[in-house]
Amino acid sequence: MREYETTFIVQPEISEEGCQELLARIDGILDREGAIRLLHDDQGKRKLAYEIRRFQKGRYVTTQYLDRGGAVAPFERTLRLEESVLRFLTVQVADRVEDVEHRKQLAAEEERIRADRARERAEREAEEDKARREAAKLAAESLAEAEPKEELNGNEDAESEPEDELNGNEDAESEPEDELNGNEDAESEPEDEPESEDLPVENGEER
Repeated sequence: MREYETTFIVQPEISEEGCQELLARIDGILDREGAIRLLHDDQGKRKLAYEIRRFQKGRYVTTQYLDRGGAVAPFERTLRLEESVLRFLTVQVADRVEDVEHRKQLAAEEERIRADRARERAEREAEEDKARREAAKLAAESLAEAEPKEELNGNEDAESEPEDELNGNEDAESEPEDELNGNEDAESEPEDEPESEDLPVENGEER
């Protein structure tokens, strides 16, 4: 049997359940075609060399399997029809594998190691995503708290204007009072005149 390796890039938004479902479908195709799946190597999200369907990143997965050549075509056909798969490439790793059981044992050990690395990488990416979300949430809350304070300060300045106008009105209203006082002063001038006047005298006699 010959050993093949198919690497395909999946959209970065694919969920873990969606990726596992795709790998299960691949296992079914390989088993149906008489191939032996050695391992699935999920390498996680990586930056693409160039943009594909407006995606800057992709999830890289490599499948190694033993086959006589009949499983490659249906495998690639499945990947071609899968909307979440952006690109794929199949290469022949070995022209002939003599000890299949030994190769399967090596692949099982290698798959276990790579699965542990993938789990650690997924946990690290989840923590980084959580930290980014929390930072974005705190930034949004800080911005939301700052806006009402600015609006409140603006309203206080606006409300202070009528108070100034009121003070101005009080000053204006005080003017009539001064005028009234002035009138009172004017009316009080006759009080300075003598209380009695000399009566006119006719013929030297008083009337």
